[in-house]
Amino acid sequence: MATMRAPVPEVATMKVMQITRPGAGFQLVEREIPEPGAGHVRIKVQACGVCHSDVLTVEGLWPGIEYPRVPGHEVAGVIDAVGEGVSSWKKGQRVGVGWHGGQDNTCRECRRGDFRNCRNLKVCGINYDGGYQEYMIAPIEALAAIPEGLSDVDAAPLLCAGITTYNALRHSRALPGDLVAVLGVGGLGHLAIQFANKFGYKVAAIARGSQEAALAKKLGAQVYIDSTATKAAEELQKLGGAQVILATAPNSKAMSELIDGLGPNGELMVVGASFDPIEVTPLQLINGSKTIQGWASGTPADSEDTLRFSELSGVRPMIETYPLEKAADAYGRMMSGKAQFRVVLTMQD
Repeated sequence: MATMRAPVPEVATMKVMQITRPGAGFQLVEREIPEPGAGHVRIKVQACGVCHSDVLTVEGLWPGIEYPRVPGHEVAGVIDAVGEGVSSWKKGQRVGVGWHGGQDNTCRECRRGDFRNCRNLKVCGINYDGGYQEYMIAPIEALAAIPEGLSDVDAAPLLCAGITTYNALRHSRALPGDLVAVLGVGGLGHLAIQFANKFGYKVAAIARGSQEAALAKKLGAQVYIDSTATKAAEELQKLGGAQVILATAPNSKAMSELIDGLGPNGELMVVGASFDPIEVTPLQLINGSKTIQGWASGTPADSEDTLRFSELSGVRPMIETYPLEKAADAYGRMMSGKAQFRVVLTMQD
């Protein structure tokens, strides 16, 4: 007599876009949907921005990455399950995860509340799998609540490009009415111009060529400076000198050329990442007491501030969307520099 076997329970799986080794490109695989451990939640990903910093994972430029790894640190979704000990976050709650993917809470900076500069900072998509997948696990210290007035595709880029520009500007020396220049009208710059306008600054947008002039003014710039047709620093001085120049374009030469456009006590805020040196003489900084300040992203609390301000003020990213399965095309589009202006992956139910 034949023995009846119990049916094997079906394992729930998800689609994942992973990098198996540096430079190998994207691989679409199916994995078992993971369960969250203590202090973690599982997020059903609705959208994930494709950021230039994803190159660190794709090309292995960040030391110590363990492969295979799933990139993505502009994640917007819904909590699908909570791990043991999680009480402040609930199933069904809309959340996002940005660059700041957690901190150790023990280093000198964390003990002083400076979580942004944690010496053992965890980065989503680098230290653990990010948002290029249908479900992901995240520690609760990485979560930011998404307000109802923002869609998932709008919220995703605000968790990196948005928080970086918003946070840099609000921590700068500029006050309402001051002249603030934004170098670059791109993925970071198009958001920076909007934030600067909503903060009440007189906004000067600086870019190469005249083709971005109409868009820059539509976004909120009162002045557009074509750096190929004129010396941008001189044009800023004609306006009285910039209190702040927010350098979003990753071009160190262009940043160097703008330092003389700062007014007294002016500040060059650098958020565009480049490996080339910024060239400046001591006298350029001494005369007028000028400074150069770098700024990197922010904490989940800063992300929530950015999202709420964007919801209230109407600041929105300009985006192009791709399905998860087209992640390689989306990444290529972003790397080409031709996207207008942020690329976002969306999940298909």
